[in-house]
Amino acid sequence: MNSAANPSMEVPMITHVRRLTVAALSGAVLLVGAFASAGSAASFALPPANGQFDYQIGGAYTPSSSVQIVDRDRLEAPAAGKYNICYVNAFQTQPGDADWWKTNHNDLLLKKANGSYVVDSAWNEMLLDTSTAAKRTALLAIVGGWIDGCKASGYSAIEPDNLDSYDRSGKRLTKQNNIDFAKLLATRAHADGLAIAQKNDSSMAANGKAIGFDFAVVEECQVYGECGEFTDVYGAQVYEIEYTDNGGTSNFNKACTARGATTSVIYRDRDVVAKGASGYVYKFC
Repeated sequence: MNSAANPSMEVPMITHVRRLTVAALSGAVLLVGAFASAGSAASFALPPANGQFDYQIGGAYTPSSSVQIVDRDRLEAPAAGKYNICYVNAFQTQPGDADWWKTNHNDLLLKKANGSYVVDSAWNEMLLDTSTAAKRTALLAIVGGWIDGCKASGYSAIEPDNLDSYDRSGKRLTKQNNIDFAKLLATRAHADGLAIAQKNDSSMAANGKAIGFDFAVVEECQVYGECGEFTDVYGAQVYEIEYTDNGGTSNFNKACTARGATTSVIYRDRDVVAKGASGYVYKFC
């Protein structure tokens, strides 16, 4: 549904995986208090430490009984009886949403000096413009509505993707621009009683808790030697995905040997397709 008047009702999104650089489980989920804004407080649940994780942003399916944590696109219903993380593309557009953004929020799309859009060519996604406080506030009116929708659907946490979009901006955005927007997202999530994940960008990990992140979802940290940056901050609440097309089982096995006893490590196909679809791969250690 296209609705400029109601930012929580946005066009459907085409999920994807990218690379950087409702029920709580009894006895397994840690409840914590968080001050979401001055004068208000909300409690939220953290995912089970080292709980078995399933990354389903490319298509929802029934997880195995041993899975404790499921991550799905915000337009999918959460999985019954699991800790559910809601995927939100918070710093870039989805490919199928380009026309909607251009029509309704063209001023919030990052542009070059000649007026053309700054695009992440790997995924055909336009970058959102986080460069000023006014634009960050306007973006929060949209993305914050999606976060509210995650809460209403029964999710326990959000995963805002593309935190590192400044790296693809041609220096039109700064890391601080995205940190400032991430802080707004964390405040909104906590106000809704949701935890929030840091998604990739090891350069921000040391300051992740100060930004407002509660745990981490990381892709291919074994491949790029980044895992320690995340575990140093988030401990056992790092949820790692290694992929079939970048080092294959060799990297997955190394990750399992290095961290499988203390953090959740999974192995998935790049498109994270639904179980039963061609190309589906899922392993856990």
